Amino acid sequence: MPSPPFSCLNMRTLLLLVLVATSSLVAAGPCDIYAYGGTPCVAAHSTTRALFNNYRGVLYQVQRGSDNTAINISALSAGGVANAAAQDTFCASTTCIITTIFDQSGRGNHLTQAPPGGFNGPEVNGFDTLTSATGAPVTLNGRKAYGVFLFPGSGYRNNAASGTAKGDAAQGMYAVFDGTHFNGNCCFDYGNAETSSLDTGNGHMEAIYFGDATGSGIGSGSGPWIMADLENGLFSGSNVGLNTGDQSITQRFVTAVVKGQPNHWAIRGADATSGSLSTFFDGARPNVAGYSPMSKEGAIILGIGGDNSNGAQGTFYEGVMTSGFPSDATENAVQANIVAAKYATTSLTSGPALTVGSSISLRATTACCTTRFIAHTGATVNTQIVTSSSDITLKQQASWTVRTGLGNSACFSFESVDTPGSFIRHFNFELLLNANDGSKLFSEDATYCPQAGLNGQGNSIRSWSFPTRYFRHFNAVLFVASNGGVRDFDATASFNDDVSWVISNGFA
Repeated sequence: MPSPPFSCLNMRTLLLLVLVATSSLVAAGPCDIYAYGGTPCVAAHSTTRALFNNYRGVLYQVQRGSDNTAINISALSAGGVANAAAQDTFCASTTCIITTIFDQSGRGNHLTQAPPGGFNGPEVNGFDTLTSATGAPVTLNGRKAYGVFLFPGSGYRNNAASGTAKGDAAQGMYAVFDGTHFNGNCCFDYGNAETSSLDTGNGHMEAIYFGDATGSGIGSGSGPWIMADLENGLFSGSNVGLNTGDQSITQRFVTAVVKGQPNHWAIRGADATSGSLSTFFDGARPNVAGYSPMSKEGAIILGIGGDNSNGAQGTFYEGVMTSGFPSDATENAVQANIVAAKYATTSLTSGPALTVGSSISLRATTACCTTRFIAHTGATVNTQIVTSSSDITLKQQASWTVRTGLGNSACFSFESVDTPGSFIRHFNFELLLNANDGSKLFSEDATYCPQAGLNGQGNSIRSWSFPTRYFRHFNAVLFVASNGGVRDFDATASFNDDVSWVISNGFA
């Protein structure tokens, strides 16, 4: 079904598009544009900015690990960017997690820690993990902000949302994602899902999916693709399988759109920093039982599937859900607004600088262990006492060559001096020395982002792919550990000391 014919409503929307596109900042928020188009936001989530031009309230909440207190992070001004400086001050010398992403629509559709469902999370009582507050720094018009970096096992949800589409009612959705952060597991979604956290059948979901899963629908190229998770199927078009019109989209910042109404839906997408939306699919509902009419239930999910399938990864910056089926013209105006926000990357590292190609050693700073250095014994990464009189074999085992991050060039990887081609990587949260197999998973597991040491000494080495986790020595073995959790090596006692390392020249 094509878009409605040109009308006065579309003309007003196009005039608004011109206003937004010519602004140096943001003349109207995405939700103002949707309301002007007759399809108001019923949920609006962002940790980076206000999505209404008059909204200056709370965007999200962070909790710090030092004392478990929380602070709400608001927009700096009406319609403005998040107050990242307040977060940085609050989280200095400790870890912080995002506990709540607030709904700006006024309906109270906030996103909190996803509860157990068909798939249980890794935390106590099956809840999903909360994400790091510092894993996805960006700038908007030159002002720093933080996105939501979701990793396997993490997720947010609201099973009692108000005003979201149910049954076969029309809705629209968009989200801004990191186009380089994805995998093929189920399911990196944002949108409408079951209220029970269980798979209740075909057509009980309608959410934006982003990734390169190939279990049902796929697009052209090797992915990632924007698709729709309609429950029991990721769809790129009206049929299961390939839709050549659904293009791989790999820009650093991606605008993803999915919208639906009775027996009609569409996928659209674009680079979130330039250009206009492309339509990747616009047609009938899938020709499979259960998808027409739809049976949407109205819960809201982020980073997980409707049944809490939580094996996916991705980064979320902003997104909304609407009442009604937005016109293409309205969405085009929203895209111009997103472009005007000028998303850009910023540094993922801080603290003492590392030099690619240099040989380094990493010495523990915990009072018990200041003569111990990160080394390896075979594949096991551990700490060992190393002195100037140690033999050359041990000195080489405790020396590491700094390489550009295999999974993200803004961070680093650590290659063994005595076993060239082998790198420190995490596997089941233990650090191992493994040969680089060239896979995407290995590259990401072997990438780390140094920051100023949490105890004020040297560096703390944060995992890029699990940014709540840092190099930590525990009983002389190395793990990527979080500041609190269900595993013994996640204990909060001496955490800041155990994850802080003095980096010096290598022994060999």
